[in-house]
Amino acid sequence: MGGNEGDGNYCTICGGIPPDKITTKRVLIDGKETGIDHLDWIFDEVKKLGVGNDAMLAEEILMRVTQFNYVPTKKTDVYAAGLVAAYKKYSTEKE
Repeated sequence: MGGNEGDGNYCTICGGIPPDKITTKRVLIDGKETGIDHLDWIFDEVKKLGVGNDAMLAEEILMRVTQFNYVPTKKTDVYAAGLVAAYKKYSTEKE
């Protein structure tokens, strides 16, 4: 890893993000793999809330996802469905 406080962290070989700094995970949204940044953190934060209702779960997840990621307005519902499905899978794997 290279760089300093002014330059930020970057791979000295390719110039990209160092593998240990990647926070983007892929989720199936509308049949396509879509990268969502900070997904593990988002799911952990939502899990702390103990929300059981799918509509409220989708709202809480989307609120956090949009802080770090662009979600097209016309695709909000399909993003919500994909993210809730991914959250449920994540939750069962963490138990």
